[in-house]
Amino acid sequence: MVTAQGVAAGLGVPFIVAWTRRVNRRVLLTTLLAVLALGNLVTAVSPNYPLILGTRLCMGFASGVFWAIGVSMAMRIVPERHASRAAAVVMSGISIATVVGIPLGTVIEAQTDWRTTFGIWAGLSVLVFAAVAALVPSMPAQNAVSVREVFSLPVENRQLRTVLFIVVFFVLGHFGAYTFVRPYLEDTASASAAFVTTVLIVFGVGGAVGNFVAGYTVNRNLRGTFVIGLVGLLAALLLLRTVGNGEPGAAVALTLWGLSFGAVQLSQVNMTLAAAPETFEAAMSLNTMAYNTCIALGALFGGLFADHVGVTSVIWFGVVLAAASLLLRLGTGRGGKTSDGASEDGLARTAG
Repeated sequence: MVTAQGVAAGLGVPFIVAWTRRVNRRVLLTTLLAVLALGNLVTAVSPNYPLILGTRLCMGFASGVFWAIGVSMAMRIVPERHASRAAAVVMSGISIATVVGIPLGTVIEAQTDWRTTFGIWAGLSVLVFAAVAALVPSMPAQNAVSVREVFSLPVENRQLRTVLFIVVFFVLGHFGAYTFVRPYLEDTASASAAFVTTVLIVFGVGGAVGNFVAGYTVNRNLRGTFVIGLVGLLAALLLLRTVGNGEPGAAVALTLWGLSFGAVQLSQVNMTLAAAPETFEAAMSLNTMAYNTCIALGALFGGLFADHVGVTSVIWFGVVLAAASLLLRLGTGRGGKTSDGASEDGLARTAG
């Protein structure tokens, strides 16, 4: 069910963003939140699995479109000089929600049942809907792009095409390894369930911190922020493989991994903006398609390696693909130009 929602969040996004290209973004965002609230409510009371699956697919489309428009909306609300920090807030919010939401959902489900859990999520979604409706200003659509134009972007824009390949390799490697952190730690470090939960929370907090730090550094050097973040991610994977057979080493590796992932996560969004500043929302829909699809594929390929080679192989899977992403980034040269002539290393000035 989770995989289906993730794939839906990826594959449907470019079409929905294009089809709603003339819709006021505040209206679209509140509609997406209404879909998520209704989806959680339907899941809570659903009498059968097919209805739940269909509902989660619809929610996948809604969450995917949020990924595509949420960052650009945040960047438009604030002054241009704060655009990258606004993006950092959005991405950190996603990171924190993931870290807090999953353990919290597990605790609520253990104390009540899964239907009550989804009912609570529905209530929270309604509160967010009300807050957005009350606080977010009207935001007319900008730079409307058709479906055909969306998919022609990477064909006509070499820089965007390169960024998408960088994202594909990075996401495949990261999630191919991260999906199996729990069994890896249990097998190699004999880690307890409490320890695994703790380090995963630390990982998520580190991701949020990495996002915020990168929110300041991408304005000065976007390429350098991405490269340093990805080098840190590679170092974390290698540390996990070499000294992660004990809990202290694993804790250090996961902390570094989280910090690095947060920096890379924000950098790749800003790289997309630098590659297509005039059509950022459409480009971000392609980014979201690649990202969410590769989350599912990374978990799938990582599972194949874990089943047929061993759980330790997923770390090497992550290393190889993260290294490929890094080499591709290094091979594209310094400070590519955006379509309006701005340097990639001064990206926030192109936002808006």
